[in-house]
Amino acid sequence: MRLLDGRAMAAEIGRGVVDEVAHLAETGVTPTLAVVVPGTDPAALSYVRVLERTAGRVGVGFQLHQLTSDPRELTAALGRLAADPAVHGVIAQTPLPAGMTAGEVGDLIPPGKDVDGMNPVSLGRLALGLPAFAPATAEAVVEVLRRGEVAMSGARACVIGRGAVVGKPAALLLLAENATVTVCHTRTSGLATVAHEADIVVAAAGRPGLVGAGFVRPGAAVIDVGTSVTDAGLRGDVDADAIVGVAGVLTPVPGGVGPVTTMILLRHTVQAASHASRPTG
Repeated sequence: MRLLDGRAMAAEIGRGVVDEVAHLAETGVTPTLAVVVPGTDPAALSYVRVLERTAGRVGVGFQLHQLTSDPRELTAALGRLAADPAVHGVIAQTPLPAGMTAGEVGDLIPPGKDVDGMNPVSLGRLALGLPAFAPATAEAVVEVLRRGEVAMSGARACVIGRGAVVGKPAALLLLAENATVTVCHTRTSGLATVAHEADIVVAAAGRPGLVGAGFVRPGAAVIDVGTSVTDAGLRGDVDADAIVGVAGVLTPVPGGVGPVTTMILLRHTVQAASHASRPTG
């Protein structure tokens, strides 16, 4: 079984980001990402610190806006950042304040700054095959497959998970790569049997160890998107020990999709800055 090294892939993407940042610097533009954190969730803050360090390494400006869990504070902050020409990318970190949906929050982020594909307009454009920023984790799934030289065109892909952050957009991106996609979830009847038919299995259900040997046909590529914190540490949706000798390709947790997701967010920010700096009219 071949492990796909997400950290090495992220480093490769990062070199391209550095080059683009340098090009924009010649025009006086510093791509800047603003991350809004509503509350003090430890996991959210830990991830934001990783994102901040990575942004610093590639030269992307970074703003952290830590708020209370008051929905009015989040709404006001996103409004200010939407109007700030010095900010090119905006992310609202989960968990969101009680009573606010991802769609409602996404609506407050202009599509041009929506570098994590949270605005419903972004997902709609993605579904129509129009230019838009896809949710970074979903795009990371396809990026990892491409860089891992896993054929997607003509392949049968099973996406386990139907959420708007990973499952649905990952399915759309795989369709755009000419894969034949089945979207499943934890209530799918005969889930293991359905997954076993696929050449590519994307595990994004948020259930640690859900995908075992019975889900994987010999030689299949398995992309583990799960990141659950357990007593044993960080675990993915795939029981990696169970599929050794069965899967042909696997992304580890940690060190697989996660680092690529982070770098894609920064690449999106640079792309947003480049677009915003182009002359209009």
